[in-house]
Amino acid sequence: MNSDEGIRLQKVLAAAGLGSRRSCEDLISQGRVTVNGKKVNEQGKRVIPGVDQILVDGEPVAATSGFIVLALNKPVGVVTSMKREDKRSIVSDYLPDKPDRLFHVGRLDADTEGLLLMTNDGDLAHGLTHPSSEVSKIYLARLKGFVTKNEIDQLMQGINLSDGFARADKVKIIGTSQGETALEISIHEGRNRIIRRLAEAIGHEVIQLVRVQFGPIKLGDLKVGKTRVLGHTEVASLYKSAGLNLEKVAQ
Repeated sequence: MNSDEGIRLQKVLAAAGLGSRRSCEDLISQGRVTVNGKKVNEQGKRVIPGVDQILVDGEPVAATSGFIVLALNKPVGVVTSMKREDKRSIVSDYLPDKPDRLFHVGRLDADTEGLLLMTNDGDLAHGLTHPSSEVSKIYLARLKGFVTKNEIDQLMQGINLSDGFARADKVKIIGTSQGETALEISIHEGRNRIIRRLAEAIGHEVIQLVRVQFGPIKLGDLKVGKTRVLGHTEVASLYKSAGLNLEKVAQ
């Protein structure tokens, strides 16, 4: 973790009710605090509540202002919802140990698979999805037919859809095979089924759509249906993308 990432340890301890900030500094200097199994002595140590394991005298610190960010590789057919409305699978089915008040950051329609971020920080979820943040998402798409350069230009120049103008930020042809075209599409739009509707507007049906990146976070080799907790640098980069200050979390 870089020196400017996270929240000062004594601030987290004070927010958890372990005393004033000065007395929490004393706990650290006395060697009574460990982070991720290692004793901490320096006052400048920064941590991320909900990600780092913080113990005082061997007892876990319940950081009430703590947060967590998860990455889920959402399978096809799963609805982006925390509450079941019908018999279909929902994303909370893949989060057996989820913390309370977990928000999905935006949505993926049921037919779209790939990276879905989830957090218990509503400000972060809102900031990442607000249009003013212009957070880019990257998708791999398989389209029926052969997509021409002119059609790629149309996607990037913009198309008037039923709910307004929309365009992709970047489109790259990955390959063509058996009457299909594979594209990498970067877009910061978050409207419902936006890529599918853009593809339809240039005369192509989307066969498969996978989100492989959200802002700075990549899907990587995360298996379908599995989750992982984001690390220090990843969480800090998301807060930066959302225009939020990590120091506010412990206030």
